[in-house]
Amino acid sequence: MAENAAAPLPLLTPFRLRGLTLKNRVVLSPTMLQAADDSGLMGEFHRVHLGSRAMSGVGLLIAEMTAVSPQARMTRKDLGLWNDQQQAALAGVVDFVHRYTGAKFGLQLGHAGRRGAVQPGWTPADRPLTEGAWPLLSASALPYLPGVSALPAELDRAGMDAVRDDFVAAAQRAARAGVDWLELQAGHGFLLSSFLSPLSNLRSDGYGGSLEARLRFPLELAAAVRAVWPAERPLSLRLSATDWVEGGTTVDDAIEMARRFHAVGVDLIDVSTGEVSPAQRPVYGRMYQTPMADRIRNEGGVPTIAVGAISEADQINGVIASGRADLCAVGRPLMADPGWLHRELAGLGRGGLDWHPAYEMAGQQFERALARNTQKA
Repeated sequence: MAENAAAPLPLLTPFRLRGLTLKNRVVLSPTMLQAADDSGLMGEFHRVHLGSRAMSGVGLLIAEMTAVSPQARMTRKDLGLWNDQQQAALAGVVDFVHRYTGAKFGLQLGHAGRRGAVQPGWTPADRPLTEGAWPLLSASALPYLPGVSALPAELDRAGMDAVRDDFVAAAQRAARAGVDWLELQAGHGFLLSSFLSPLSNLRSDGYGGSLEARLRFPLELAAAVRAVWPAERPLSLRLSATDWVEGGTTVDDAIEMARRFHAVGVDLIDVSTGEVSPAQRPVYGRMYQTPMADRIRNEGGVPTIAVGAISEADQINGVIASGRADLCAVGRPLMADPGWLHRELAGLGRGGLDWHPAYEMAGQQFERALARNTQKA
């Protein structure tokens, strides 16, 4: 349409990081689907879910937290990347995204730590398995939900070496599978997060106490992953920028953490908050985590993804145009509606996203109809 010849909307501007260029600034946020089985394989559900969201027009999709070992899982239905069969299944989905869409494929690697061996999140969340549970690990021997969760063992140096090596091996598998972008999960109370927060790290050795000490193992692990992850491919890290608990991690702490991770090769911080402690008192609201992404980007000098209660294209335009973040991740709107981004842009009277040739005729009609409805309104 003629109006597409005008300057592109901020969310439609390309973004380049290392050797990768995203066609726009919209990211499908990693969201736990818990739709695998004990094998940890990406299956037909993941091919349809991720494939349809890749066709939605996003520049980058990041698949859910994928366990680096069987003991790193949160539930029995988590994805895994510790064997050849899992790598092959992942490669098949990556190939579909690359073959049929213009999106780039990201994968989040993680270890559930003291939040592991629980039932799927809708049963309700964080309730321990009644049978078949596996031993848990954390920075300190503190349960996630006091009186409910299993007691984790404090991770010793040999355990740190094993976990680090599991992340490295999984990163190498992801590279061989063709993944474009890798993210490390260091937020939300999972294993790496448990080292970072003073609420969950009560160690008295060289890995606890000061922020410098709490960072030591996560920084070591991030540097080891960066060393094997291809130099031309970006590495991001999910961080809980505040615990929402007095005495926990603050945004000032998160700014320093971001600088330190950036110094060892993490290119960008995916800025979330909370889920570190059940005592949290979050302050929810529209784009409620964007101010943290803004501070880390502009005070810390580290590129960021803003995420959390971002539900409109105009919100993304504002965040990008004002320099509050480099990318914006959208979760629930795209979970509910794979056509969300097309719908948002058409509602603004703009196109700008490619349709797959099989959908082009329907897409043009869809955009015209929504644009007319917007003008009438």
